[in-house]
Order: sequence, then C-alpha cells, then structure tokens
Amino acid sequence: MNKTILIVDDSATMLMSLRNSLTISGMTVETAADGSLALDKLKAGLKPALIITDINMPKLDGLGLIREARKLLRFTPILALTTESQQTKRDEAKREGATGWLVKPVGGNELLQVIRQIIPGL
Repeated sequence: MNKTILIVDDSATMLMSLRNSLTISGMTVETAADGSLALDKLKAGLKPALIITDINMPKLDGLGLIREARKLLRFTPILALTTESQQTKRDEAKREGATGWLVKPVGGNELLQVIRQIIPGL
C-alpha cells in the first residue's frame, strides 16, 4: 500500500512537526513549502496516498493547489490543515475538491486518526 503523504505548508516548523509525527507512524512524507512547489512534484510524477495542505501560502495558495491537483489526481484525498475557520473558506475548499478540513493547531494523534478515517489501513 502507498503510504506516501505530501504535506504542503509555508511554515518550516509545521512541516517538521507533521513530518516527524507521520514518519514515526511508518508513513513516507514528502514536503513542499508552497502550492507551486507541491504542484511541481505532482507534475513530476509524485502520486501520494494523501495530500495535506495549508490554505494561506505564497505563490500558489492551498485552494489553488487543490484545484490544480484535482486535474492530475482525481481521487487522491486532500485534507486542508489551516488556521482558517471561516465557513466560506471551507465551502470554497470543498468546491475545489478538498476531502476534509482541520483547524490548526492539531495534535499528531488527532491527525493520525483523521488520516486513518480517510484512508483505512494506512
């Protein structure tokens, strides 16, 4: 089973924290500091089991990444992990193709539970 997760966030601290939590759980983690870099990885052939993306980022924000990623990976789950809590943003993310939404801060165990609900057996 593919256990690769792509984490996209402009916060180096958040990337490191999420990478550590998921790696300890046996998952392979790829990271990108913004949506544009993540899209480059997807276009280069990366096929993650799950994409976790922040919404507010430079160059290409999370909503743009979700929209563009859906053109390449129609069925890959995409989870928005953000400080945004506005319903309008959630609705927009859903329209673009987001599978789920978590508001930061989120603990490693909580994130793992959500990931395992989205992808049983991961």
